[in-house]
Amino acid sequence: MDFITKNAKGLLLCLIIAVPSWFLGKQFPIIGGAVIAIIAGMIVTLFLKDKSTLESGIKFTSKKVLQWAVVLLGFGMNLTVILETGKQSLPIIVSTIATSLIIAYVLHKALHIPGRISTLVGVGSSICGGSAIAATAPVIDADDEEVAQAISVIFFFNVLAALLFPTFGKFIGFATNTGEAFGIFAGTAVNDTSSVTAAASTWDSMWGLGSATLDTAVTVKLTRTLAIIPITLVLAFLRTQKEKKSGEAGKKVSLKQIFPFFILYFVAASIITTIALSLGVSAGVFSPIKELSKFFIVLAMAAIGLNTDIVKLIKTGGKPIIMGFCCWMGITGVSLLMQHLLGIW
Repeated sequence: MDFITKNAKGLLLCLIIAVPSWFLGKQFPIIGGAVIAIIAGMIVTLFLKDKSTLESGIKFTSKKVLQWAVVLLGFGMNLTVILETGKQSLPIIVSTIATSLIIAYVLHKALHIPGRISTLVGVGSSICGGSAIAATAPVIDADDEEVAQAISVIFFFNVLAALLFPTFGKFIGFATNTGEAFGIFAGTAVNDTSSVTAAASTWDSMWGLGSATLDTAVTVKLTRTLAIIPITLVLAFLRTQKEKKSGEAGKKVSLKQIFPFFILYFVAASIITTIALSLGVSAGVFSPIKELSKFFIVLAMAAIGLNTDIVKLIKTGGKPIIMGFCCWMGITGVSLLMQHLLGIW
């Protein structure tokens, strides 16, 4: 009962945005319901003077519902394909993460951007956007204002990626009869899981690929998300060493707090599917579940839009935006270069 009281209003607002966005996405597949929901949420939030009674439900939708959507995507995915896709994309993932972190460090020094903001933007750009920022913030002791600024920067480029990358992919000549190249591109070059799913869903809608691109993109993104663990632990170690030198007590980091456990459920769903398919179960059995996962994605996109404050983003200053843009461009370029070198595109 307490859950309903806290989250009902925010969840209802997300549903009010998501349902028409879902149907509009069916009518205009070149845009897609996920992108429509993001834009609608961003517009609606400009007119909300007080979101205090909505915040809990919006946060729940943007985090938990999105994770549920990813878990449900596991149904209908063959684990053998997942492992092959993850293995294929690993060199690209390592290269893009390294590129973003290096760019963030160089700009931190060159533009005198505060260290914690630089770390949050660099990690958010390179791994998985808001999730990486949320995991990293307590480790480096970032305050709420720094976290909000970093997330705003990441979300800004997430929305741009969701809007522009499908058209960009067509322009540069990605194959339109398969979702492999664009799926790997979205999974490695887009910051947050929300926009990875939005961009991949749009590509599927544009070319009638079902969920082929989305399956690939989410698999690559989940492989990339695992980098949260080593990077966060390294940051924790560095901070502990710094605090020891300054005479402060180092704070312990709980693996439970930083590990994205929904990945395990995604893998479990994939194992169930793999076993079922090997036993002769039709793949069509999993279609309703995958359709539900797509709606959950649209629902989560509405919440992400509601959490994106464009006005505040502009007012907080240009340097973090410049850093986010450079990281985004660097990741995009390296992802395309590595795909070309590996013969994927």
